[in-house]
Amino acid sequence: MTDPDPILTRQAEAMELFGRRVHAIREEQWDARTPCTDWSVRDLVGHLVSEQAWVPALVRDGATVDSVGDSLEGDLLGPDPVAAWDTVADVSRAVFAAPGALDRTVHLSFGDMRAGDYCAQLVTDLTVHTWDLSRAIGADERLPEELLSFAVGEVAPHAAELESSGLFAAPEEPPPGADVQTKLLCLVGRRP
Repeated sequence: MTDPDPILTRQAEAMELFGRRVHAIREEQWDARTPCTDWSVRDLVGHLVSEQAWVPALVRDGATVDSVGDSLEGDLLGPDPVAAWDTVADVSRAVFAAPGALDRTVHLSFGDMRAGDYCAQLVTDLTVHTWDLSRAIGADERLPEELLSFAVGEVAPHAAELESSGLFAAPEEPPPGADVQTKLLCLVGRRP
């Protein structure tokens, strides 16, 4: 059977990989620092939960950022961060997998975008943050080659713009002969 849409395969892979890392977090690690300068492990997981929590409103319901307002602000993790992740991950996967969902238009803070492209952005963010979380909790930092290649393809054309967003450090020049994981991490200002 052929893949109906490769982005859904990458999404499932990225969510499953990040989810395994979330399930591996020990109780004493939630306050640990991450490679994301000002974020603890809890902050990082909260960021990904928040990103995925937007998916139903933006993709399924056609809402705008303004119409959602501040309903998705604050602590979305509650007393059980692992369950919070599992819940939003399941819903996000289902929303994007619905017939025609990837062809819809989403209304983001910076303008309109095809939902498939929005999904690709979320996959890329999940990929990078899986490495961040892995490093923070001492888990295996190696990521799957296909997922890394996908993320490099998404990030490379926009690497210079990412730093100006204030959300990423300056890109670094990868060393000669760098593998695809090192290239991705350098593009987003991480030090592998």
